[in-house]
Amino acid sequence: MYWVTHPLWSQLKPNFMNTNNRNTRPPQATRKPRPAGRPAQTSKKKESKLDPNLFVKKAQPSGKEGFRSDTTFDSLALNASLLKNLEAKGYESMTNIQEQAIPSLMERRDLLGISNTGSGKTGAFLIPIIEHAKLDPNNFTALIVTPTRELALQIEEEFKSLSKGMNLYSNTFIGGTNINSDFKALNRKLHVIVGCPGRLLDLANRKLLHLNKVNTLVLDEFDRMLDMGFVNDVKKIVHAMTSRKHTMLFSATLEPTQKKLIDSLLNNPVEIKVNNGGTTSENVDQEIVRVPEGKDKFDVLAGLFKGGDLEKVIIFTETKRLADRLSKKLNQSGIKSGLIHGNKSQNFRNRTIDEFKTGMIRVLVATDVAARGIDVADVSHVINYQLPMSMDSYIHRIGRTGRAGKTGRAITFVN
Repeated sequence: MYWVTHPLWSQLKPNFMNTNNRNTRPPQATRKPRPAGRPAQTSKKKESKLDPNLFVKKAQPSGKEGFRSDTTFDSLALNASLLKNLEAKGYESMTNIQEQAIPSLMERRDLLGISNTGSGKTGAFLIPIIEHAKLDPNNFTALIVTPTRELALQIEEEFKSLSKGMNLYSNTFIGGTNINSDFKALNRKLHVIVGCPGRLLDLANRKLLHLNKVNTLVLDEFDRMLDMGFVNDVKKIVHAMTSRKHTMLFSATLEPTQKKLIDSLLNNPVEIKVNNGGTTSENVDQEIVRVPEGKDKFDVLAGLFKGGDLEKVIIFTETKRLADRLSKKLNQSGIKSGLIHGNKSQNFRNRTIDEFKTGMIRVLVATDVAARGIDVADVSHVINYQLPMSMDSYIHRIGRTGRAGKTGRAITFVN
């Protein structure tokens, strides 16, 4: 059966086709019964194969991969309004990734940029985008694609603050939101479009988002996007961008197996690696806590909160179910906690992050949906309640602390 794409499609399709609820199962009659005699399959619990010793490292801030260089934004001869907005945000000198990337991007060179989380990558691509948009506002459109909704929202928020008063317009297109508002947003000229692959392709397939008119592409946290199974979506987006002239790829990690695809996206690129793409931030103190056999892990966690050091904490779990249970137990123990994961609505996730930012809650419990895109100032600790499944995941998780040149702490529980 083929469903015709139509603005009223969500009202026409049966409930079991509702893609907004990934837990919805088709009616019983549509599922094939298990043949007699065949044993029921039990899902094997995944276990991390990472060596816990990888998670022990003292912070050694050198300043080389850190926050600020000696080069000021004044030296770039930027638009006066942009300079004023940078100053209003307290940005005087560039970070290392910005110092190395912005001059080449201003010349519209394709670029591959690798730098740790919290090092200013977002500004590195937004500043040239704003400059190019002001030079030709009628014909310039940039598309910024991210793997997570939170990162998309954060990027547009930063764009709005940097382009304040410059008559440049943007919008974010992500799942979990009312698509009807997207229709309205696309009726006006947008200079910057931010979104996740699924919603962007949906809008393009409905002939509402005209990718052939977009001339600049940014893939932020591209390694995670490709790793999360968005490879074909990214290829479709790129294929539709027939006017693409400028491409930028940014991430904190670099996966060697993705080199072929990266090479196909970039044309004679500048490659900037503030770090090698496989190391943790030098600004994070890393340690492990071994949980003795028979000891309740939650009791060990609750014991850590008895001291005053854990001021603003993100706790990562591998599963949504455990995140739910952990947040509930923390609240029952008097430790104010919120949680975000893929089963929560976007409005719920946004509200929880705001509560965490403003200090209404002390702890944010999350799955890897928050490992990229949560830019909250002064996160004192990141706790891995379970061992991460990959080193890349670990690097991005602990990158939520020790940002902006400050020192943070990461604690990993080992059974």
